[in-house]
Amino acid sequence: MTHDAQSALLRAALDAAERGWHVFPLRPGTKRPALHGEASCPGTGPCTRGHRKWEQRATTDPDRIRATWTHGPFNVGIATGPSGLLVVDLDVPKDKGSSDAPDGAATFGALCERAGHAVPATYRTRTASGGQHLYFTAPTGVRLTNTAGTVGPLVDTRAWGGYVVAAGSTTPAGPYEALCAPETAPLPLWIQSILQPAPRASQRPSWPVTTQSRTYADVALANETRNVAMAQHGAREATLFRAARAVGRFVAWGDLPRHTVEQALQEAGEAAGLSASECRSTLRSALDWSIAHNQRRGNAA
Repeated sequence: MTHDAQSALLRAALDAAERGWHVFPLRPGTKRPALHGEASCPGTGPCTRGHRKWEQRATTDPDRIRATWTHGPFNVGIATGPSGLLVVDLDVPKDKGSSDAPDGAATFGALCERAGHAVPATYRTRTASGGQHLYFTAPTGVRLTNTAGTVGPLVDTRAWGGYVVAAGSTTPAGPYEALCAPETAPLPLWIQSILQPAPRASQRPSWPVTTQSRTYADVALANETRNVAMAQHGAREATLFRAARAVGRFVAWGDLPRHTVEQALQEAGEAAGLSASECRSTLRSALDWSIAHNQRRGNAA
């Protein structure tokens, strides 16, 4: 790699840091962190008081960045959590030739339309694989983590515990390129409502499980039904999705019949202003997911 290319990567790292985004080096030409792992930690330098992972060592300090990137043509990683970012990763099918499934961008666009919004105008990059990264400012006081498929197929998110490859980096598959103006929009509330985990059922083993579970399940269904019916325009489908995910565990555990849950939430969704078909589609996918992931009591997803 030429000196000019190495200088361009240093500039990309400094540009990200100027935005307040915490960066760290990735191995040249790859998406893998260039920092040592815990097993090989020397216990010196920044790790004197214990091993520090890439998320802890990511920095906005221009002097540290210059010192690092003078040692090699490192790609640039952005630690999303410390940077106050939530990045939506719109992927493409792995087998582009044989799959007729929509890519992440199409899925996300359909979700936005069903939520009553245009695709948010925010800073975005094209990834080496042909996908997109949409950057959002994470909400204050909420610690969001990574998700895979929670929002939709081929739609993942990166927050605390995750990172993305910055524009200006290059892999054998291609470059990462900025696609639009530099403004980063706040995370839309309807996306946040999908990403925030549903409350877990409390554990109260002091009386028979059947009576306790059914009572708790009835209360949970009533609460979620009310939440859906009162959902505001723009958050209705996301609220219905979260409610079905939350109550679906009780269907999996045998505490509530599926048709009871579907009927209650269907009526609530229609009362909030969703069409019958929108409710059915959302309920089907959310309940199927929740039931499949909650086969054992206590393992609520």
